[in-house]
Amino acid sequence: MPRSRAIPPAPAVPRRSKSKLSAPALTTSRKALLVDGSDHAFRQLVHTLLAFVARHDMVLEGHAAAVGLSAVEYTLLTSLKLLGAEGPVSVRSLAAHLHLSGAFVTTVSNKLQEMGLLDKLTDPVDRRRLRVVVTAQGDALLSRLAPIQREINDIQFDCLDAADFKRLLSSIDKLVASSDRAIALQKYLSP
Repeated sequence: MPRSRAIPPAPAVPRRSKSKLSAPALTTSRKALLVDGSDHAFRQLVHTLLAFVARHDMVLEGHAAAVGLSAVEYTLLTSLKLLGAEGPVSVRSLAAHLHLSGAFVTTVSNKLQEMGLLDKLTDPVDRRRLRVVVTAQGDALLSRLAPIQREINDIQFDCLDAADFKRLLSSIDKLVASSDRAIALQKYLSP
């Protein structure tokens, strides 16, 4: 049973106070995220991440729309293509790569299979398991988009040099993992 921690009610504030408002409460207590005791830079980071994610979602939706797919269908298909180049892919490994549930990936992959863009094959090593593969039709669809996708990605990420890219990739991987822990804590503390 989730443990709840009640958030105290806000104190009554006079409507027309001429006094200066107090500084907002800190949203983090980690010293590494505070500058001179303030979380202003941390808040700026969070707001800027939101702005980036919104813009990246628009780019992703544009790529997907260009080939007649939803953003999640496109993401699943491109991820399958990437992972498939490294070896056999199962729904479970695809779901883990995308940080999605297996049930959700199964639903989306079934739709892509109906569209003829991916196929599910019996694993020759373990006949109880299915391997997921991009079909020739799916590969052709992704190949048609690749030149445009490349140009757009080059522009979107032109601010990164090789060192920036490696640091960002490492930081994002860590943030996904710590975000999963934060979500679990938030669920635990929710009433």
